[in-house]
Amino acid sequence: MTLKATKTWFLRLLPVVLFFICYYCSQIYFDSYGSSGKSPKTTVSLCDINSSQRKWSSLHLNTSRHPELFLKLEDFFWREHLSNHSLPYGIKGSELLLLKVLAVVTSYSMPGNVESLDCRTCVVIGNSFTVKNSSLGEIINKYNVVIRLNDAPVRGFEEDVGNKTTLRLFYPESASYNPGKHNDPDTLLVLVPFKQQDLLWLKEILYNEKRVRKGFWKPPPQIWLGRFSQIRVLDPYFLHLTASNLLKIPLNPRRQQVRTTRGQAPGESCSQ
Repeated sequence: MTLKATKTWFLRLLPVVLFFICYYCSQIYFDSYGSSGKSPKTTVSLCDINSSQRKWSSLHLNTSRHPELFLKLEDFFWREHLSNHSLPYGIKGSELLLLKVLAVVTSYSMPGNVESLDCRTCVVIGNSFTVKNSSLGEIINKYNVVIRLNDAPVRGFEEDVGNKTTLRLFYPESASYNPGKHNDPDTLLVLVPFKQQDLLWLKEILYNEKRVRKGFWKPPPQIWLGRFSQIRVLDPYFLHLTASNLLKIPLNPRRQQVRTTRGQAPGESCSQ
């Protein structure tokens, strides 16, 4: 896949991933309350438990496991979690890079003020120019989890976009040199790895190693001032679910192309 194609593919997949993550952040409490019959305490009027549960169930994701939002060193290298896919859908072939990254990124949880909530509301703030002059800032700040993308600015635009950021999702090409400029001190900086170079970039930042400049469609920051304690790595399993279950994107397009070239229908089985 060319770098230009990777960028196009990323722009198509990420919005749906964000939709999925937002539902995950707000609905994870169903596991603990669904079977007990207890009703969670609503934290704000925006929490409509029954409606949210119906929407979550309507996705029919059929997850094979219940993943954490972020990768954990002690969890993801257990045998039952070994991945059959490489990035962006799994960690196959990137295990050693992740081992080094997660050895430094030792925090894996959501902020404590979010984890303690029985019911969580979530909003994704896009980077579109249409947000300007919307005066939505006060409404946005009322949500428990506010997700922003890439290097979208906040300072100077608070009236329209709010000033609260729980998660900032990015990849190296979209990383801001100084994340502190437009984020709260406790904002989690979540790397969404799409290729091995993304993990390699983060490893070189964490270990202050010589930076590799090749393999990016746009030069990423060579110096990045993100706080190590706030860094997280999104579990590729969420991209896997989004692509396969929601967008119906073939997870092995190259293999399918080879089968078609050999005169074999894409739906037929092929012994390896």
